[in-house]
Amino acid sequence: MTTPETPAAPAPKKDHGRAGRDLPAAIGSAVVLVGAILLSLFFWKTAFMAIVAIAVVVAIWELHRGLSAKDIDIPEQPLMLGGAVMVVVAYVWGAPALVTATAVTALVIMLWLLRRGVDGYVKNATASVFTLVYVPFLGSFVALLLAEGSRLPGFGLDLADDGVRGIITFIAITVASDTGGYIAGVLFGRHPMAPVISPKKSWEGFAGSAVACVAAGVFLVASFLDGDWWVGVLLGLITVVMATLGDLCESVIKRDLGIKDMSQVIPGHGGLMDRLDSLLATVAPIWLVLHYLVF
Repeated sequence: MTTPETPAAPAPKKDHGRAGRDLPAAIGSAVVLVGAILLSLFFWKTAFMAIVAIAVVVAIWELHRGLSAKDIDIPEQPLMLGGAVMVVVAYVWGAPALVTATAVTALVIMLWLLRRGVDGYVKNATASVFTLVYVPFLGSFVALLLAEGSRLPGFGLDLADDGVRGIITFIAITVASDTGGYIAGVLFGRHPMAPVISPKKSWEGFAGSAVACVAAGVFLVASFLDGDWWVGVLLGLITVVMATLGDLCESVIKRDLGIKDMSQVIPGHGGLMDRLDSLLATVAPIWLVLHYLVF
């Protein structure tokens, strides 16, 4: 007579400590992502726009996946197509074309949803327009920033091009915010900033982000962009506030939807939206400051 085997206990989740993430995997993924961005800017800067368009499409897919947890069904096809078009027209024709493309895409989405009938129309249409503004509209400011330089296709990294320098500044100062906040939070974090929304985010981490952002802003604006140092201070302060708000807003979205990560497409980071939250929140104000005070 045989006795039934005792089911194996599930393996305990690996504790990543106060870091809250698999640090080696996170660093490896970050290196690959930054490398892809730099290579696209180095070889053919227009290829960078393809990366932005792909990121927009993946982010929309992630939001569709996350919103479905609350029975919200946004139409992926018009959002993805419209989002990609918004990125392209922003780069080629500028801000007025972006506003027009956004309005047209919103109308197309609302018409698209009519095919499903009355039930859930307001809920799905509202979430769709929210997604449209949150991802492709804000993401298209990356295209506006790159378009500060020459729009003509060119090969090779041209550090005299305002658009290329603007993109590098935007990425570097936002990364400085995340890195400074992460290090200060891990080492000194004692006082939670918003324990209900994001328990690991602390005021000490925010202070670390502020110091890193201001330092990076002054250095980049004064040395790299040939602008006034006080613009770097302004840029750093705006970035740390917007990056923090972007991170908190995405945390609220995930908590409301009852999910931990938007997806697992980036090892060590979770979903693409888990990395884009700060970038999407900072790119518009960074473009505004650089456009009017530097370029």
